[in-house]
Amino acid sequence: MAAGRRPRHLLSGPSGLTGRLPPALLTRDARAPGGRGGGSKTPVVAVGSRVRGPGARGGGRRGRAASGSRAEARARAGAEWRRRRRRQLEAAAQSPLAAAAAAAAPAPAALRLPPPPGAPAARPDMSEAGRVPSPATPLVVAAAAPEERKGKEPEREKLPPIVSAGAGATAGLDRGAKGQISTFSSFISAISPKKEAAENRSSPAHLVFPNIKNVRDQPPICLDVRQKQRVSMDASSSEMKAPVLPEPILPIQPKTMKDFQEDVEKVKSSGDWKAVHDFYLTTFDSFPELNAAFKKDATASFNTIEDSGINAKFVNAVYDTLLNTPQDIQKTVLKGIINSLLREWKGPRTKDDLRAYFILLQNPQFNNTSTYVIYAHLLRQIATLVEADHHFLVHWFKKLSQKRFKQLVERLLQFISLRLFPAKPEEFPPITKCSWWIPSAAKVLALLNTANNLVHLPLIPYTDFYNSTLDHIDLMEEYHTWQNFGNSHRFSFCQYPFVISIAAKKIIIQRDSEQQMINIARQSLVDKVSRRQRPDMNMLFLNMKVRRTHLVSDSLDELTRKRADLKKKLKVTFVGEAGLDMGGLTKEWFLLLIRQIFHPDYGMFTYHKDSHCHWFSSFKCDNYSEFRLVGILMGLAVYNSITLDIRFPPCCYKKLLSPPIIPSDQNIPVGICSVTVDDLCQIMPELAHGLSELLSHEGNVEEDFYSTFQVFQEEFGIIKSYNLKPGGDKISVTNQNRKEYVQLYTDFLLNKSIYKQFAAFYYGFHSVCASNALMLLRPEEVEILVCGSPDLDMHALQRSTQYDGYAKTDLTIKYFWDVVLGFPLDLQKKLLHFTTGSDRVPVGGMADLNFKISKNETSTNWLPVAHTCFNQLCLPPYKSKKDLKQKLIIGISNSEGFGLE
Repeated sequence: MAAGRRPRHLLSGPSGLTGRLPPALLTRDARAPGGRGGGSKTPVVAVGSRVRGPGARGGGRRGRAASGSRAEARARAGAEWRRRRRRQLEAAAQSPLAAAAAAAAPAPAALRLPPPPGAPAARPDMSEAGRVPSPATPLVVAAAAPEERKGKEPEREKLPPIVSAGAGATAGLDRGAKGQISTFSSFISAISPKKEAAENRSSPAHLVFPNIKNVRDQPPICLDVRQKQRVSMDASSSEMKAPVLPEPILPIQPKTMKDFQEDVEKVKSSGDWKAVHDFYLTTFDSFPELNAAFKKDATASFNTIEDSGINAKFVNAVYDTLLNTPQDIQKTVLKGIINSLLREWKGPRTKDDLRAYFILLQNPQFNNTSTYVIYAHLLRQIATLVEADHHFLVHWFKKLSQKRFKQLVERLLQFISLRLFPAKPEEFPPITKCSWWIPSAAKVLALLNTANNLVHLPLIPYTDFYNSTLDHIDLMEEYHTWQNFGNSHRFSFCQYPFVISIAAKKIIIQRDSEQQMINIARQSLVDKVSRRQRPDMNMLFLNMKVRRTHLVSDSLDELTRKRADLKKKLKVTFVGEAGLDMGGLTKEWFLLLIRQIFHPDYGMFTYHKDSHCHWFSSFKCDNYSEFRLVGILMGLAVYNSITLDIRFPPCCYKKLLSPPIIPSDQNIPVGICSVTVDDLCQIMPELAHGLSELLSHEGNVEEDFYSTFQVFQEEFGIIKSYNLKPGGDKISVTNQNRKEYVQLYTDFLLNKSIYKQFAAFYYGFHSVCASNALMLLRPEEVEILVCGSPDLDMHALQRSTQYDGYAKTDLTIKYFWDVVLGFPLDLQKKLLHFTTGSDRVPVGGMADLNFKISKNETSTNWLPVAHTCFNQLCLPPYKSKKDLKQKLIIGISNSEGFGLE
């Protein structure tokens, strides 16, 4: 050996990775690093070929590997180690969780050679705690091909490092993994139980994230939630996870709810939490133990979709107590959940696993942002279940109490909000590393929303699923992403419209409408210029010129003649009147036209006093164009953000979205939806009550009611009969077929008898509002867009009111608001109707009314005057509160018939 040179015993791998090589992998024929004339017997690493050591220019002696039984034992151990590592990495290519366990597995002790005397000390990043290879990267063990040996040095064999038991703490640090997973690793360190001796404390292990693409670029599995490629838990210590997970040992006799409560009571007197701690430690250690603890009957299978078999009261008691336990117990529960999720990465195989997910989802610890990494993995495993398992969960969700159900929804909405806009960004991994968090949460929210809709009386209002945080993101980008990519490849909140508020949906519809208006106006301008004609600014608008005396016929003619311009900005001119339409004339046109069309004498709609709503007349006619006009009016109102004073039942809007887009095949019926007695009750409550009595009648229906499958209707004084089914006049209604009779009768009244009228109405509405944005809306939301919301907030109106001639501190204004805020709801609605033409609130709330109070310099004996086109109230300067209240009540209670100002 040359003087000053030391023999090499370290293998330098890619990216500076250095680890000790098992002796069985040392070649028998390798040149030693030495001088010209010689070398050393110490072998150097090579794979399948002769490799000269650095600086060797001449020949040298060949080093020989150890021979005899010891060499053979090492050779066998090395071969076995290579085979085992290959199998582990092949499994890791399929499962990141398995990869994490395999990466943490230490090499055999026989393969670890102590450095020879005089060998240089390894640097910290070159130690046995080397970097864990990527699970998706297979080992390359084959020798270099003969032709590769000529002219260039062959590639060295890519070998995994030897990772010691405590090496996980520094694994992956050399390639920046620490910055990616520091949050969760610190969390794991925090929940690890403190031990007195520092040497007994194990460092938390970091798992390397597999190279998973952005969720937005993935194929559509479970709506942008990947199922096959699961991200493993970010971190786990050697105490929490073993490379080979043992089968859990079920408790011989699980504690009952009574036993648990007794243990909790004992804590109050003794202060000893050991029994409670042992219960939590055992219960949350695995999915089987979780099921055994909370099952109503340990021997029953409970494989029905309606009964989860879980003792809900016991679950609630355990979770309510958990929040009041010491921190070490809460950390124990979180560690147990991590263990359980790591074991269940392949997905559930029995309904017991589904119950465990169902129980874990209710854990109130997930309200804390420090647990969001665990919560995210729980949500992902639930989101990627098969559809059949989702059906079970949906039916179990609807059995929850209103309080627990609302807690689940609020927890998920908060999770999405804080992931989008974190108060402390350093608490979470970078968004690029956890882009699957929000799609997973949205998928679980969809299951809860489905469960809420399945219940006859929803557990919570549909508005409780709104996430107001989404009002502050780029909604049009979400909408365009959804439009351009459909339900594949990229995630968009528009795939889950139930989380988007009605205000946000209105913004989407308005901007989409404006874009269509601009495109159509631009095309009209281009056509004019291409024909070398002089452009006219009026061509950019839908100009309506109508006579007040022939309002309906003129409006129908104008809309029919200008059908191609319906998606332009609306402007109205009354013939013979000087006026520039700045929005007031348009609103007046809508109000006058709606009042005339919906008048009972007109005969198009029937007003039902019991339900205070209009419904389509079933009278047959030769021309249904006026029904199409009403549909166009509603579409123009939505398109131009105008609230109409129309009273249709919710069933009408459900039919209007059946389907939400006009089908390309004209033979497909439109405006047909599934209806029930509840829908009929919203229009004809007396008739619906009679049908309900028929369904609940305990006697002989055939003898007591003497009805057949034939109904009668009066049309222009003539009674006509209709069979609900072929030969219905000869089929009696009995106890056995009464449900069919009620269903057919309801379907006849709400669908079949008015099909032509409603089809014309449907096509008129969609001729203006044909847009994918309609698919985002619920029937109730369409009603709010058309008619506004019935919820009044007079305090909000007071805050947003503008004044002309008055100041908010004037005595008359103080009197006014004292009176209005003290009005009952019916008088408040009359005031709103008096001043705006409608007693409902637009989507944006009271602030969108632009309500103004102007000073009317007239005698205080006059009544208040309203300009409904401008939402303006002209108020004389009354001297007393009593006088103002009296005059105001007279004015708002007798406004019908006064006409529009």
